[in-house]
Amino acid sequence: MSSFKNLILAVLTTAPLQADDEKRRRKLQRETGKALTDFNMIDDGDRVMVCLSGGKDSYVMLDMLLHMQRVAPINFELVAVNLDQKQPGFPEHVLPEYLTALNLPFRIVEEDTYSIVKEKIPAGQTTCGLCSRLRRGILYKTADELGADKIALGHHGDDVMETLLLNLFHGGSIKTMPAKLHADNGRNIVIRPLVYCRERDLAAHAKVRNYPIIPCTLCGSQPNLQRQNMKAMIAQWEQTDPMRVASMMNAVRNVSPSHLLDKSLYDFDTNQRVKKISGPNKKVSDVQDPNRFDPTTTVVPLHRMRQTDR
Repeated sequence: MSSFKNLILAVLTTAPLQADDEKRRRKLQRETGKALTDFNMIDDGDRVMVCLSGGKDSYVMLDMLLHMQRVAPINFELVAVNLDQKQPGFPEHVLPEYLTALNLPFRIVEEDTYSIVKEKIPAGQTTCGLCSRLRRGILYKTADELGADKIALGHHGDDVMETLLLNLFHGGSIKTMPAKLHADNGRNIVIRPLVYCRERDLAAHAKVRNYPIIPCTLCGSQPNLQRQNMKAMIAQWEQTDPMRVASMMNAVRNVSPSHLLDKSLYDFDTNQRVKKISGPNKKVSDVQDPNRFDPTTTVVPLHRMRQTDR
């Protein structure tokens, strides 16, 4: 146990980074700050529930949000939450000791979703669907108990692209993980601060920081997942055309409903964008005139960071 505590101390030590590592860290900070600003993810006075799995992505997300908390022109609170799904061999001491060393409020939620998933899903089939639904319900409930305004998840840009391809090839739809999601229950708001970050940068930063990574023995060990095929496809594309994924990331932010085939988004008879409204009418058409819409809310750019922080 003492050796683990020494590891935690080493992780938390703010030793100077090498030039390339420092450049990468600042890049991740800029991308996180830009995502927070672009989607107005955090408001002044928010309590943000940071979902910490013990994987590299959630560790980096926590680091980035702690940095933003120090340098942002608004005040917000962070509370870390880990869902202990009772997977065999899960090291229960790792996250509590890490978060205690950070002096960060946290809650460990113990729910045996592992047994439920193993019981309901036949061997060899993908567990992701049921596991994610169980986790989502537990996290929403925990957020309500904590009075959290936002729920932060560690999905990154590669997750966004993989999900886009999964839905395109296997779901018959063009959609992906949104940077900000209002839950169907009308209460919870999910944010993804790392949505502009690339997985390779997160992995490299996590390696430098030497986080106490906890491997997932439920979903991460499934070799037959379609998501792994999408990941391999993206990796192959990057070898042949490094700009392709960057173009895809731009594409999901530059959608033209008039050049697709979805009549629920665009009225091709009147040549107007469709705006969905509540009530007896299913939709109304709004002329694409910026003066017709409410002005966007001005937000303080969180990615303009003060130079005093290290």
